[in-house]
Amino acid sequence: MNFSFNPQSNYSEITSNYPESSQSININKPQFISSIKASDITKRDNIQVSSHDARKVVLSSQYGPGQMEGLGTHLIEKSLSKPKQKLEFIRTLLIDNYDSYTYNIYQELSVVNGLPPVVVRNDEWTWEEACYYIYEERAFDNIVISPGPGSPACPADIGICFKLLLECGDIPILGVCLGHQALGYVHGANVVHAFEPVHGRLSEIQHNGCKLFHDIPSGKNSGFKVVRYHSLVIDPKSLPKELIPLAWTCSTDTISSLVDQKFDQSNYVETTPDNKVLMGIMHSTRPHYGLQFHPESIATCHGSRIFKNFREITEDFWGWKDSCSINDRKLKYNACMQVGNGSWEFKDNPRRNYLSFLDTNPFDIYERANSSNLRNDVKFLKLEWRKIENLCSQIGGAKNIFLELFGDENAENTFWLDSSSTEKRRARFSFMGGKGGSLWKQITFRLSDTSGGHVTIENAQGLSTTTFLEEGCFHFMNKELQSIHYDEKDLQGLPFEFYGGYVGYLGYGLKVECGAPYNQHKAKTPDACFFFVDNLIAIDHSNDDIYILNLHDQTTKTKTKTKTKTWVDDVYQKLITLKPSSTTLPKVQYRNNNKKTESTFLSDKNEEQYIKDVEKCQEFIKDGESYELCLTTQMRKKLGDLNRLGIYLHLREKNPAPYAAWLNFSKEDLTICCSSPERFLRLDRDGVLEAKPIKGTIARGSTPHEDHMLKSQLQHSEKDQAENLMIVDLLRNDLGRVCDPGSVHVPRLMDVESYATVHTMVSTVQGKKRSNLTAIDCVRAAFPGGSMTGAPKLRSMELLDSLESCSRGIYSGCIGFFSYNQTFDLNIVIRTVVIHQGEASVGAGGAIVSLSSPQEEYKEMVLKSRAPVNSVLKYEQNSLEQ
Repeated sequence: MNFSFNPQSNYSEITSNYPESSQSININKPQFISSIKASDITKRDNIQVSSHDARKVVLSSQYGPGQMEGLGTHLIEKSLSKPKQKLEFIRTLLIDNYDSYTYNIYQELSVVNGLPPVVVRNDEWTWEEACYYIYEERAFDNIVISPGPGSPACPADIGICFKLLLECGDIPILGVCLGHQALGYVHGANVVHAFEPVHGRLSEIQHNGCKLFHDIPSGKNSGFKVVRYHSLVIDPKSLPKELIPLAWTCSTDTISSLVDQKFDQSNYVETTPDNKVLMGIMHSTRPHYGLQFHPESIATCHGSRIFKNFREITEDFWGWKDSCSINDRKLKYNACMQVGNGSWEFKDNPRRNYLSFLDTNPFDIYERANSSNLRNDVKFLKLEWRKIENLCSQIGGAKNIFLELFGDENAENTFWLDSSSTEKRRARFSFMGGKGGSLWKQITFRLSDTSGGHVTIENAQGLSTTTFLEEGCFHFMNKELQSIHYDEKDLQGLPFEFYGGYVGYLGYGLKVECGAPYNQHKAKTPDACFFFVDNLIAIDHSNDDIYILNLHDQTTKTKTKTKTKTWVDDVYQKLITLKPSSTTLPKVQYRNNNKKTESTFLSDKNEEQYIKDVEKCQEFIKDGESYELCLTTQMRKKLGDLNRLGIYLHLREKNPAPYAAWLNFSKEDLTICCSSPERFLRLDRDGVLEAKPIKGTIARGSTPHEDHMLKSQLQHSEKDQAENLMIVDLLRNDLGRVCDPGSVHVPRLMDVESYATVHTMVSTVQGKKRSNLTAIDCVRAAFPGGSMTGAPKLRSMELLDSLESCSRGIYSGCIGFFSYNQTFDLNIVIRTVVIHQGEASVGAGGAIVSLSSPQEEYKEMVLKSRAPVNSVLKYEQNSLEQ
């Protein structure tokens, strides 16, 4: 690209020739929105004027008459370059366009600004409310507009952002992706389809050296690589004179997310202007900036520097001659936030606008566990435990222990969180148990057709009660965990994180309690089911140790002391006398009783239908509705009276996994046989949250050489890297809602792990939980797992509901434990057989991106279903042959 830039010249003199590199779509020019009422005012240096003219007042206070006309941005930057007082913090209003990367921006701004931003959804505030806080209260120093799905031409997609960009010329604004497009659209530029959608892929960037890119290298081989998530672009030919191009791609080629590539100059073809894509703009007379790429992505270089530069632009713009003291600024900011119930209260407005869990600033996230609300039936639990060293392998391992202690009577009401794949330290501990002591209970929750749902609680004596929960499952679970008191000393010496508490699953349908507007399909299985476990066995696979644990209510300690010792001692005696070969697979007793059974699994959608759905997903992506859609389907088969535990044991033998699980809820006629390799979310005793999303899967090879080649193919696949990066950024966002600012990080990005039937690409995301949040807050902030939805999560779930023909049920949810001390570990329900009322179902799918091949996506879906489907078919075949 040929351009000229003289630091002393007017920015309007910067010229750039952009080609016809876009496909035009019909987007109407913006209609001018009438100015706000005269009563909407702004205050700057005790000047009171209408906010429509506010930018003129502020600019005219800095420039003399006549300088406003055609004012160049270089003059603004030059005049604002004088040393100013640096403040302790910057107050940012962060507008969330229902995106799944907004809280990555939140984390960045919290660190750079010295103060967390206030997050408001684009339809949360009326224009009058926004003006009140921006102008009357002067609560904010700048505004950042987040990315999001859709188009700036759709009012529902950008909400209040349109008027902010049009009317608020006197406050610095930075728009990212959709916010960038909105800045162009508001001032008359055309937003068109990009030559190709680019999501989760990197490009090198060159820029003009303006202050937003201060101290950032430019051009090819410079190391300035950025992540792009967009299907639409601003047509540079349509830029009005008010908007100035700042940055563009070095070429249309994208580069690896993993490798810090050094380009060979001799092989690098000099690109023409035809290859450039506009990546940044600014307004010539307003402090408004737009970036098409995502500076907050984990793979973008110099992203933090950009946010620091925006802070400096903000400081320079105001000059800090405002009469507000620092303490006064804090007071105004805190008054705006109204920390408490997650509510916002507006001046002269008697109503309280209660923000939903997903809408509010993380300070107010969810309903806090306060003593008046949640702790009704307080329990004081006492933990007693006994350790047997170096015994597990001597008595036949975890399988033998489970069969001996819990395998009788078809293993009714039992659980086994089974780290059946322990190689490479992927998992260390297994937990197992059955119907226990006096504290044992089963909790079964079903969503209602409107809101809330019904919970049925069965106690240890078999008595059941059903109650309607208006506030839903997560609120109930939060209340249950908050009602438990315990002594931390009881946990000393135990190397694991589960000491008793809740074991079970959360179904995918609970997404409606996490921001999704509805469930298109109703699940046949309960939406959540848990045992409260007071007796359990823990196995340390690394040290070969066994732990026997018992929980009891301390208030009834004297009554239960004898019984507790009896159970612990009884289990101890059974274990030390157990023979390695004393217990084998359950005896198979297969009877079909003339019931009709299929010879194989039948898919809800055939190959042609699935491929059409993939193509529909790609149309949504092309139109900017989503970056990535995790499309799924279900396969089903009627079963005879197969031994369900036998099915699980066959599955764990053929497809061992670190987050495998057996759950048998006998009263519901529901059994779950899971061989998941994926962790959804874990919280340990130190308050560290961890997610391990999987995206990118390929079959194992038939020979070592072929296997190595396939593994390498996956590692270097741009499509799979893009899939994984998008979900990593999504999980960073979800953890960013509930973690301390600056603590979210990615210790491992795109590692390839090998399992019995597949290689998978796995990343690790960690963060430090904020001390004022609960375990349930953390799960609800991230549920459902982003690897099963796509991004942006909320819009993607809506689109997927419109495509998929049935409820996902338990599939795509999570299985694991909530310990009574609020540690937890949950998997993603994949590679799983769900057996309910005589029918086995297996869910499978994959992430659809713009680079997807519909035919290959179908093959990947079939590959992922192979292990659980074959476990049922082969076990059934073996049963018939006996």
